[in-house]
Amino acid sequence: MSLVIDVHALQTLPPSLINRDDTGAPKSAVFGGVPRQRVSSQSWKRAIRAYFENNVDPDSVGDRSKRLPEKIAKLVEDHEGWDAERAIKQVSDLFKAAGISTEVDSKRIKELEKSDAEDKEKLLKEVRYPRTKYLIFLSPQQIERAAREIVAADGEKIKKADAKEILDTQHSVDMAMFGRMIAGDAAFNVDAAVQVAHALGIHDSAPEFDYFTAVDDLAEDGEETGAGMIGTVQMMSSTLYRFATVNVAGLTKNLDSEENAKQAAIQFVDAFIKSMPTGKINTFANHTLPELVYVTVRDTRPVSLVTAFEEPVRATDNKNLRIAGAEALAKEEKEFEENYGLKPKAAFVVGVSEAREPFAEIAETVTLPELTERLSAALDAS
Repeated sequence: MSLVIDVHALQTLPPSLINRDDTGAPKSAVFGGVPRQRVSSQSWKRAIRAYFENNVDPDSVGDRSKRLPEKIAKLVEDHEGWDAERAIKQVSDLFKAAGISTEVDSKRIKELEKSDAEDKEKLLKEVRYPRTKYLIFLSPQQIERAAREIVAADGEKIKKADAKEILDTQHSVDMAMFGRMIAGDAAFNVDAAVQVAHALGIHDSAPEFDYFTAVDDLAEDGEETGAGMIGTVQMMSSTLYRFATVNVAGLTKNLDSEENAKQAAIQFVDAFIKSMPTGKINTFANHTLPELVYVTVRDTRPVSLVTAFEEPVRATDNKNLRIAGAEALAKEEKEFEENYGLKPKAAFVVGVSEAREPFAEIAETVTLPELTERLSAALDAS
């Protein structure tokens, strides 16, 4: 029996720009025939990874970069008898044995050798480190083990099987949750145990423009009669429906520990609730929390309730958007339970009182601190 944890949230954003497209406009999507604000799953997953690093354990978060050979080489250089040249060669050999391509920016090296830059030597030292041809994802444990094994080999070639084993065990929590894909070798791929939907407005909305000016503080009196700078920035405000689901069995497989998987799943739920993408956050300070969080533990399959908002929610004189949204969400859950038999093994609701009320019949009301304990007990009982 495979368990899944579904997390649903309603969260209102004031005018803000936490996620924008290539033109600088707030991301949007058409759903139910009307345009709505959208926040990409990649944006919120990045915020969740940052929350884990800052609030849970930095060692639970891996590095995703082309510069990982450089990071490993510098760790090797910290050991006696290892200079940069020797470390770089052994790191390059390790990645080559594992089937991951690396390259050195030869063009940049030639340009620097011909230049008269004051920091020429420093730049040449940095650019000689190889980089992978694509972003790769390694855990802190994999990075540290790679450095240890290179030092222990003391110049001996690391076998292909050993190189792959070094880079494909002891996954970080964020890698276990969100997966890893390495284009050069599918054997390194890690199937994601967590799926995160794009957050979507529960009502129709459109971007607005903020026209702003800035004054030149050092301009002489009378020298300038206008603004020193004029610009515009787009912004959008919506109540969003957010959804994510955790495959507990998949997380257990990726972390090779049932207890670690349980703790990671609970920590993910907490991070999902408390995290916030940081796009333009200094300009808009959109530090909101969800008004409603509905969490279920199922032994069937994940169930998104986004269909509750195919018809855009409308506020009325007696009902604001979050109450109307909470009622629509609870109604959809009840319909699915009654007509499809997908009743969860456990269900919990957190949030402001008026948003929790529609869930009184189908979920246990808890506070956020209580949710951790109750969710842990539900997983143990299942």
